[in-house]
Amino acid sequence: MSEREYDYDLIVIGSGPGGQKAAIAAAKLGKRVAIIDKHDMVGGVCVNTGTIPSKTLREAVLYLTGMNQRELYGASYRVKQDITIADLMSRTQHVVGREVQVVRAQLLRNHVDLVVGEASFVDPHTVAVEGKHRGDRTSMSAAFIVIATGTKPARPSEVDFDAERVLDSDEILRLESIPSSMVVVGAGVIGIEYASMFAALGARVTVVEQRDSMLGFCDPEIVESLKFHLRDQAVTFRFGEKVANVVASEHATVTTLVSGKRIPAEMVMYSAGRQGLTEALNLELAGLTADNRGRLKVDEHYRTPVEHIYAVGDVIGFPALAATSMDQGRLAAYHAFDEPANELASLQPIGIYSIPEISYCGATEAELTASSVPYEVGIARYRELARGQITGDSYGMLKLLVSTVDRKLLGVHVFGTGATDLVHIGQAVMGCGGTVDYLVDAVFNYPTLSEAYKVAALDATNKIRSLERYAI
Repeated sequence: MSEREYDYDLIVIGSGPGGQKAAIAAAKLGKRVAIIDKHDMVGGVCVNTGTIPSKTLREAVLYLTGMNQRELYGASYRVKQDITIADLMSRTQHVVGREVQVVRAQLLRNHVDLVVGEASFVDPHTVAVEGKHRGDRTSMSAAFIVIATGTKPARPSEVDFDAERVLDSDEILRLESIPSSMVVVGAGVIGIEYASMFAALGARVTVVEQRDSMLGFCDPEIVESLKFHLRDQAVTFRFGEKVANVVASEHATVTTLVSGKRIPAEMVMYSAGRQGLTEALNLELAGLTADNRGRLKVDEHYRTPVEHIYAVGDVIGFPALAATSMDQGRLAAYHAFDEPANELASLQPIGIYSIPEISYCGATEAELTASSVPYEVGIARYRELARGQITGDSYGMLKLLVSTVDRKLLGVHVFGTGATDLVHIGQAVMGCGGTVDYLVDAVFNYPTLSEAYKVAALDATNKIRSLERYAI
């Protein structure tokens, strides 16, 4: 069949960041495009249960608790004394509603058909859409298909999730009250983000992690700074521990660890990985299979083993970031329609929206050491910056890793206020092959946190100069 004999040139299953960008990129190329998603999931997991609501909740927590001002006004300072779940969720619901409107408007503006319902394959080129009402079923075909269904929280079969006392990371957004104590199972990105939020709200939080450390992909010094800060907020860490079972009553829970420890808490949140949303797709009818975590295998162009079907975003696994998914979707559409494009840049920032934030780009010290790359470290602490004093952030830090051979910037690691924004300066310098000398010579607005780059660059160059002076 020729492309014109199909209903569409491209069908996208899933309207999250990856799906949106794939659909819009194809529409910009003049293609006939439809995007399919359930009525309550326009914008995908990102907008409805993941990135947007969790980060909005974080901002509400920061504002209402006055966390950022306590350095200046005392540990007891709060914008609102009795914070309720309604206070937190009203802002979240407002932002989610606006984001859904933005997604709809972008699709409409680009003449992408938004089809509401649950998609499943009929054959490799045909998708059936089950509507909101029973029996409301249609089918449509396309020359190319992009799967961008995202993920859901993994739920161990031995755990009795009751949506009240024992919850996953999606259900946490539907809480009816703020718990006074909670156990967070899993010290990954999502677990640590929520642990820090509820600790800021005054909950006694215990984090249980079966590995011996957390956030192992981050710089250890940065992670230690975060752990110190969270412990100061009364967070308890139980590393190297595995949950045996959780018993929930009407008013509380007791989490029993394999080691025999028992942890009482008002509620338990499981954050034990994510599962690809592929079980309802009838993949076998398209000639596809998912792995045991519901993920799809793709090549460097995001094409599955079925050459006209692509997959992007969290459903293909690492790095499972909204920002990366957007470019994956765009590049998949370009490849499908033979549009030339650069590959996804290898230099990508990682952001963790804990309280305080962590973000980094480039290499870690461990990676450079393992690769026998000589480097020097430059550090700037927020308490040394006028802006740090003004904002009340005395714990933040910025760390530069600099080659002692050609003075190029190899990595930037930030902990503290604005970390996920600040990291992009270092990313830009590294992406352009810049050296630490650029940061030394650059003039930064004063007072700003960005000035940390100049302080850290001077620290690194002074160390390199000392090395050169005493080298034999």
